[in-house]
Amino acid sequence: MCGKFTAMATWGEVVAFSQPLTSDSGGDTSGECDGGGDEIVTYRVGGLVPVIIWDAEERQRRIVRMRWGFPDPRDWRRPRPIHARSETIDTKEPFRTSFHAGQRGIVVFRTFNEGEEITKPSGRTEMRQWTVDPMDGQPRGFAFVWRQFKIPGLDETLLACVMATVPANALIRRTIKAQEDDPRMPSILEDDTWPTWLGEDGAAPTAAKAVLKTMEGVRWEAAPEPKPSRQRTLL
Repeated sequence: MCGKFTAMATWGEVVAFSQPLTSDSGGDTSGECDGGGDEIVTYRVGGLVPVIIWDAEERQRRIVRMRWGFPDPRDWRRPRPIHARSETIDTKEPFRTSFHAGQRGIVVFRTFNEGEEITKPSGRTEMRQWTVDPMDGQPRGFAFVWRQFKIPGLDETLLACVMATVPANALIRRTIKAQEDDPRMPSILEDDTWPTWLGEDGAAPTAAKAVLKTMEGVRWEAAPEPKPSRQRTLL
């Protein structure tokens, strides 16, 4: 499943749909970038990601930095879980409470990674990472749920989030995930569903869950890492 993605650092304002945004908790700009005005930042599990949330009191969207991955009960420093299945996001903890409380967010991405399980001649397996790029330059949003955690010994509350996942689409299922019995991919929200997922329109939780769908009918480009420029394949 996805454990890394890239985003345009300047896309925060684009995805606001002309609504004012405010940013909290600083920023994590330590990722890879190409410099200039079109900075590309890489986000990974365990790091801070910019999550768009709905501030019901202020009646506006805000961007809040949160750690990708809920704290493991045995060691809060370990981010686990990092994903939530869309099918049970409203019925199973540690996601159920956040989902019904409207603690749902969106993280904008440019590309995302998926792992392909490779079996070597020895019988051992390894994961080959692929970068998936929609190639049209349009901002898209992953669905996330988030929570606040009080950690003993920490002065500040830990804000953490997990990515919602759905069954992999036909494209990914027959290529990168062909060897998996239960292939998954991130839940990518259609633009017109953002208000429902964030809770802006007062929709019931059942309506929010209904927007978590597999994105089909796409023509994306994927390249295996670490040398995508030499091994680029059109899916």
